Amino acid sequence: QVQLVESGGGLVQPGGSLRLSCAASGFTFSSYAMSWYRQAPGKERELVASISSSGGSTNYADTVKGRFTISRDNVQNTVYLEINNLKPEDTAVYYCNARRRSWPAGDYWGQGTQVTVSS
Repeated sequence: QVQLVESGGGLVQPGGSLRLSCAASGFTFSSYAMSWYRQAPGKERELVASISSSGGSTNYADTVKGRFTISRDNVQNTVYLEINNLKPEDTAVYYCNARRRSWPAGDYWGQGTQVTVSS
């Protein structure tokens, strides 16, 4: 079955860095665009970064440009999110998403990994 398993979250001091990973299985990973979303307490889930199926195109939310880097490995079926210069407002649960709009379409979510930025 389809699985997206995030890892790499944790408690980090402001200014620190983290690398989140999302390991995918159960579908043709290289055919799916991948994204990272986050949801802070009391707020709606927001898109922070996305990458095309080939990895040739990336997009970022304005709030994270220059600090977040999304990448993927279509051999290891894994997508990454490198987060630098972490700020308290980056505190959230980070979710991995796989989406394919053309047939056979699919939209899958991971369980999330908690990132807490605090001194």
